Amino acid sequence: QVQLVESGGGLVQAGGSLRLSCAASGSIYSIDVMGWYRQAPGKQRELVASIISGGSTDYADSVKGRFTISRDNAKNTVYLQMNSLKPEDTAVYYCNADLLNLVVGRLNLWGQGTQVTVSS
Repeated sequence: QVQLVESGGGLVQAGGSLRLSCAASGSIYSIDVMGWYRQAPGKQRELVASIISGGSTDYADSVKGRFTISRDNAKNTVYLQMNSLKPEDTAVYYCNADLLNLVVGRLNLWGQGTQVTVSS
């Protein structure tokens, strides 16, 4: 069974920092794209940042210059370093991975979500 396990959410004051982690486990041959999405109450889920296996990254305009996505391919883990947090960053953050499973082939998986709350 392949799964994504997230950690690192919590409560922080505006201007503070948090680091999210997401580890993929199971029978994984390769992971092409890993990303972070977020969903605030009453809003649609949106892409925050993504990173491909070669290291190229993409960010939502709202987080450029404040968030940094990175990955450790040896550990099948993706990180999201969030600095200068704002109250509008408050949301449930979800990890997503597009990967190749040794048994069933290509899979797109979601993590369980981790709450990030930024107080003003």
